[in-house]
Amino acid sequence: MLSRHFLRSKVLQLAYAAHADNVDVVVAERNYKHHISRLNDLGVLQLSMLEHFVEVAGVMMEEAQHKFMPTEAERNPNYRLLNNRLIRKLVDNYDYRQHVKDAGVNWGGVEYDEIYRQIYTGFVRLPLYQEYLESEDDFAEDQEFALKLFKYLINYPQLREAIYPQSLLWEDDFDQIAQYDFKILKSMDETFDEASMVPLVCDPRDEADTEAYEFARLLLLNTIRHREEVEQMIRKNLQGWEYDRVAGMDILLINMAVAELTDCPSIPERVTVDEYIELSKEFSSERSRLFVNGILGKFILVLRSEGRIKKTGRGVSGFSETEDEDHGLDGVYEVPSDENPIPVTTVRKSRPRIKKNEGLGIRNEEL
Repeated sequence: MLSRHFLRSKVLQLAYAAHADNVDVVVAERNYKHHISRLNDLGVLQLSMLEHFVEVAGVMMEEAQHKFMPTEAERNPNYRLLNNRLIRKLVDNYDYRQHVKDAGVNWGGVEYDEIYRQIYTGFVRLPLYQEYLESEDDFAEDQEFALKLFKYLINYPQLREAIYPQSLLWEDDFDQIAQYDFKILKSMDETFDEASMVPLVCDPRDEADTEAYEFARLLLLNTIRHREEVEQMIRKNLQGWEYDRVAGMDILLINMAVAELTDCPSIPERVTVDEYIELSKEFSSERSRLFVNGILGKFILVLRSEGRIKKTGRGVSGFSETEDEDHGLDGVYEVPSDENPIPVTTVRKSRPRIKKNEGLGIRNEEL
């Protein structure tokens, strides 16, 4: 399941592109659906790295056996990699095979063949590989090894660079989706079989995923619909700022926040404020968080007085466990009032970020 924070960042990017290209909500919604679909494709592609690596390993083992003067190890190779229980379970799974077909995964071509051969040649020389061959022959060891192999493949620079051109959307999201796939592999156990479900990154069969998908879709559409209205609100509430000097990204962030405040009754106000302060730190300037924080404090009072903020369920009061885990912030928040119109959020701990090429937090030389 994609986190709400990640989905908000995707909506921000799509809303920015929609404004730059002057597209309407119909086109924006189509772009959103395409974006999520391609994230699902990326998730399937990453999982299939394990399958293709094992296929290439099998070919190279057979080629080594037929060399003019093969070594003893080449004549009698250890086939444990080819019979890895977790990878075999994944490859034999009906759901996985359908995902691969639907995503159009294709590792054909000279470029990929050369890269995977290079990966295999280097990987089998690592102590990790020899330790695996000598370890207990059971599912737990196979799974632990498969997870390490997955990390190695995800972090392999040449393979990443070959994959990125398949979609302009993939480079920025590569590591985030890899984390999701890693969790899938880690959750598999010995009961996993051909009929088990292999979830997509955003799976329409999952209720939580469906809710998250719909949340982001409506957030995007309402952001676009309310843009002119929010711009007028910003103009009225600027003090010590000139509208033309306000960053376009800040206006967009406030626009999204207003859409969320008014159209997402289950999300508490303080969660929304914290989220858009965090997004301003990621996508805008250093001073943007102060601007976004102050403007949203005033807007909350205005929207409340107009009866446009109506919270229900967990949105009525403090952080719920679900939302707190989702936005990853540990903050102190003061609800805006007439005496204190600006909400104050003191962030003590920010969500850890994955930088490009940092992958799953392990470098290949550490394996």
